[in-house]
Amino acid sequence: MAKFYSEINQDLIEFIEEQKIFFTATAPHQGRINLSPKGINTFRCIDNKTVAYLDLTGSGNETSAHLLENGRMTIMFCSFTEKPLILRLYGHGQVIRPRDNEWEKFYSLFNSLPGERQIIVLNVESAQTSCGYGVPLYDLKGERETLIKWANKKGEKGIHDYWQAKNLESIDGLPTNLL
Repeated sequence: MAKFYSEINQDLIEFIEEQKIFFTATAPHQGRINLSPKGINTFRCIDNKTVAYLDLTGSGNETSAHLLENGRMTIMFCSFTEKPLILRLYGHGQVIRPRDNEWEKFYSLFNSLPGERQIIVLNVESAQTSCGYGVPLYDLKGERETLIKWANKKGEKGIHDYWQAKNLESIDGLPTNLL
């Protein structure tokens, strides 16, 4: 049932590109595990060993704090269509912010979105597929526009103030180095 890969091949890349949602998981050495759903066409396969997503402002910034502490990350995709499949990408992640030298290299791969905060890059060490036979079938009704509307309403200064108040450390007190 489960199959491991040392990199993401073309079939897996095509599967990823079909998905409308993905999940990120990180954990500090001590503290809470974070598992977050993501969407809004923010994920990119860069090559067979590298993926990235444009991270938008959220209620917390756990992924950034955890990656700064230890770099461990898993990204999961799962099919909700007739063809079942679960794909997990395991590896070492890094946070790239607009002030970082690598920002332009990665940012050019994405569409600009209100509230964009950072780019998360995962260097894929291994990938695993499993059957997904127990995952229910779902139909996509559309993308939520709530986050985009919220970010537009806040504006650039409002987003910065929100980061200052809510995104500078994890819920366990780890720094995110966002600002």
